[in-house]
Amino acid sequence: MISVKKINATTFEVAVDNGTQTTHIVTLSTQYYQKLTNGQATPEELIRKSFEFLLEREPNTSILRSFDLPVIRNYFPEYEGKMMRG
Repeated sequence: MISVKKINATTFEVAVDNGTQTTHIVTLSTQYYQKLTNGQATPEELIRKSFEFLLEREPNTSILRSFDLPVIRNYFPEYEGKMMRG
């Protein structure tokens, strides 16, 4: 289970319960949001999809506790392309 809660315009709290519960603080700039979604999804939907992407590749306990969303591409180069395709 993934729940995304907006803290402010660019910061979100993400709770993941995948057997073990973890909480993550994620920042998302308006520019990066537009680049990946072209406004076709809400920021919360993008973050949820990003966590689904991460959970396919690693357990929630391995996901950074606090990060800026573009950091994902440093670990998984295919991330941006996958998010842009929906």
